[in-house]
Amino acid sequence: MSIAANPILIGGVTVLMVIVAVFLSYNANHGLPFVPTYKVNVVIPNADGLIAGNEVRIGGNRVGIVRKIDAFARDDGSTGATLELALDASNEHLPVDSTIRVRPKSSLGLKYVQITRGTAGREIPSGGRITVAANAQTGVNIDQFFNMFDEPTREGSAGNLIEYGTGFAGRGADLNTAVRNLQPLVDHLEPGAANLLAARTRFDALFPALEQAASEVAPVAETNGRLFGDLNTTFGALADNAQALEDTIAGGPHALDVATRELPAQAGFEADSTELFHRLRKPFQQLASASTYLAPAFKAGTPALKISPELNARVVQTLNALDTFVSDPVVLPALQRLTETANLLNPIIAFATPTQTTCNYLSLFFRNLGSALSESDTVGTFLRADPVVAGQQPDSEAGPAAVPAHGPPDVATTTIRDQFLHANPYPNTAAPGQTHECEAGNEDYIARQQVIGNVPGNQGTKVEQTKPEPAR
Repeated sequence: MSIAANPILIGGVTVLMVIVAVFLSYNANHGLPFVPTYKVNVVIPNADGLIAGNEVRIGGNRVGIVRKIDAFARDDGSTGATLELALDASNEHLPVDSTIRVRPKSSLGLKYVQITRGTAGREIPSGGRITVAANAQTGVNIDQFFNMFDEPTREGSAGNLIEYGTGFAGRGADLNTAVRNLQPLVDHLEPGAANLLAARTRFDALFPALEQAASEVAPVAETNGRLFGDLNTTFGALADNAQALEDTIAGGPHALDVATRELPAQAGFEADSTELFHRLRKPFQQLASASTYLAPAFKAGTPALKISPELNARVVQTLNALDTFVSDPVVLPALQRLTETANLLNPIIAFATPTQTTCNYLSLFFRNLGSALSESDTVGTFLRADPVVAGQQPDSEAGPAAVPAHGPPDVATTTIRDQFLHANPYPNTAAPGQTHECEAGNEDYIARQQVIGNVPGNQGTKVEQTKPEPAR
């Protein structure tokens, strides 16, 4: 018997073929079994509608599928997705600088992963990873465009159409007049547009700048929405006083003329201000550390500034009195004589100053003078004095000397009496031109020698100090 004549065997083979076909169909979205693949993991900020089984294309050709999609959360609270791509092993490995984008396959929402091969020499190994930056330029997909027209937007557009239709209804003649009056506008628009498109206007940078401004304003969109609501209230109030608004608009051309004339003149001032603040950047940074010292100064200076007007009034009176004094014709000759007197006294004072500052002689003199007047009775004080009694010796100082001052030797005792003359009428006081010493009161007594004037050597500047007695 042949195999085809066995119905059980034919049925078993048929069932096995059906099972294999169902298995292959079920796993078709995850790749055919037993086919080698090249795996690449891609970290993207947003899976953007991708599902497992979506195609992966390079240059429009299908080279693999998205096998798996896993979402994750970062430490900063942001989210992302990791794609596991299964690429045909027949394709070369991707360079490390390859770019990944999620693109729409049709307007129905189907997506695919587009890979643009890089030019780097280093390749991504199997199981390697590519990370797409969060700020990468991905463009605008068609589904994003349609998603822009959500229900609130559609309701707003419908309201605008109704309002515009109502506004234009029955105003055909006015529109005809407006169109006819567009001719002067077009005539003047041509040179204006030429200026606008000139290279020095940098018109090509306008829209990128607007895009940047829009991206900066996007986080505060809700605040801007409230702003327009408040503007509606403001313009509603202006509509209640149309005359004031007309007067304001009437003054606008004059204000623009003034601005056109004055603003170019302020360009230099703005440039200087920019340079000034650029130079003040570092001082402002150091102001933070100096503020700890400035705050107490401001706290102490505030009360002083409050009473400064009274001080200023007194200063004005003082300056007026000083002006009157200076204007007096007698003052100038008096100041001149005072200057001459000071010039005459200057050498004397300079010569006599060390007598007190170095040698303390004036204080000693007045202290001793006070002691000299210390004797008193019921009537008052009197100067102490001792009488000089004439001696019996021929060489006594009480009268004319009969012999030399030192005298002859004593015949009875065969000793020499030390009666040599010692006198210093003009001692050194550390004055300019003199030896820096305090001679008076510090002279050494030279025995058996007559000394008149300063003794040899420097006696130093150590003198008796006059200090008040400590309190008891």
